[in-house]
Amino acid sequence: MKFGEKIKLHRKNAKLTQVQLAEKANMSRSYIADIERNRYNPSIDTLTAIANALDINLSNLLNDNEDNLNNPIKEEIDIQKELQKMIDGLNEKNGLAHFNGESIADMSPEDKEILISSLENSLRIATRLAMHKSNSKKDNH
Repeated sequence: MKFGEKIKLHRKNAKLTQVQLAEKANMSRSYIADIERNRYNPSIDTLTAIANALDINLSNLLNDNEDNLNNPIKEEIDIQKELQKMIDGLNEKNGLAHFNGESIADMSPEDKEILISSLENSLRIATRLAMHKSNSKKDNH
């Protein structure tokens, strides 16, 4: 079962609408709908909020019998680890991200947030492309 389907199943078992779940999880209804449609892989914090709103253990959403390569939680953890490595590299004095002689620590909070969001988005795109390429190879065999 895909991750979004699992959330939808738990939501329906709890007799909640998307609006009610969104309110309880402090999220928008459209974001809940997108997660249920597997359009997004939510962060661990988002999953925790959803699990709490559904009054279930987070492990109920994380446990799955499917191949770990298709596990959105593993994918999210991998993305967050890689992002942290990149951020750590940006903080190094000889790192690639000394923009105009500044390290990331010297940037304004707004600029820092934009840079980190851009890096995270790039990682997500690269991950999706790699998954698509891997799945295409599997389909051709």
